[in-house]
Amino acid sequence: MPRWATRHGTEEVYREFPARSVPADIHGILMRVASLPDTLQGKILAWQDPERRASKRQKDLLDIMRRVQAHPKLCQWLPADLAKKIKE
Repeated sequence: MPRWATRHGTEEVYREFPARSVPADIHGILMRVASLPDTLQGKILAWQDPERRASKRQKDLLDIMRRVQAHPKLCQWLPADLAKKIKE
């Protein structure tokens, strides 16, 4: 049986995610998941969180970079400082 994890945020920004969710086939099960822009926004918020461990923030940055490389249209949602950092 496949295993997967779900994440639920309680911050205000996450409350609108379900309304913008998209259908996806997850191991043969049709589910609704966060849209690419919403997933990116969640990663950006995690990267910006000064309370997170430095190693977690670096992982968030790499996740953001991978998403933007795979889907260049996501660049429009990057804050200027993050867009500059990714281009370095």
